[in-house]
Amino acid sequence: MLSRWNRWGRSVRLVLILLVMSCPPLAAASPAALPAMAQAAAPAAPPAAVPAGSNQLPSLPNVSVGRIGDQPVSLPLQTLLLMTAITLLPSMLLVLTAFTRITIVLGLLRQALGTGQTPSNQVLLGLAMFLTALVMMPVWQKMWGAGLQPYLNNQIDFSTAWTLTTQPLRAFMLAQIRETDLMTFAGMAGDGKYAGPDAVPFPVLVASFVTSELKTAFEIGFLIFIPFVIIDLVVASVLMSMGMMMLSPMLISAPFKILLFILVDGWVLVVGTLAASFNAS
Repeated sequence: MLSRWNRWGRSVRLVLILLVMSCPPLAAASPAALPAMAQAAAPAAPPAAVPAGSNQLPSLPNVSVGRIGDQPVSLPLQTLLLMTAITLLPSMLLVLTAFTRITIVLGLLRQALGTGQTPSNQVLLGLAMFLTALVMMPVWQKMWGAGLQPYLNNQIDFSTAWTLTTQPLRAFMLAQIRETDLMTFAGMAGDGKYAGPDAVPFPVLVASFVTSELKTAFEIGFLIFIPFVIIDLVVASVLMSMGMMMLSPMLISAPFKILLFILVDGWVLVVGTLAASFNAS
């Protein structure tokens, strides 16, 4: 038992000796080295303040781009208004231009032909966008010359520019609106008969314009459907008389529809009719 404790004691002493030998000789360090170590361990001095007149990256400034009352419009508010306008651009394209009528007519034409997804949605939308630009170009030129360009040249204020810019667009929309649609929405708004075009509120104007565009588009689509429906009826009657009731009439009539559409130069006819269907403002 004593020999075992002696062995344990020698092992503990050996471990302590090894630990002491592995430690850095702090006691042997010279007194002159201690201030240097303390100086190295001291925290670095904070950087000097940048003078106010130096070129430094500033925070987002308040840039006056106009006034709302007596308060200047800051750059963050200008950015917010710009992003909101960009978000509303697709809706404005749909309800304030000829895009609605054109896309509906082209979609009904594809259904009348019975070609499924040919032409594709991308092709129809691209054609509708360029045709819309062609129809709306005179209106946009009037809007630019009447209000936007003088405002950018600092010749008029924002309120005057807004009135002059929207007048050509309002005239175009009023030229397409049916009087019954306008009176319907005026009654819903609680207004009576308006004194003139400028007295029509903008929400009533937009609602009446969209409704009139939908009605006109479906009228044109109905006229497009008539010859293709006749072809379907003729093909179905022939198949019934031949006892081929299991054969789809749509499969047989599709080539005849495409042939008829090519013979009458259908794309030019439809696009030209669409462009001519808009009343001049």
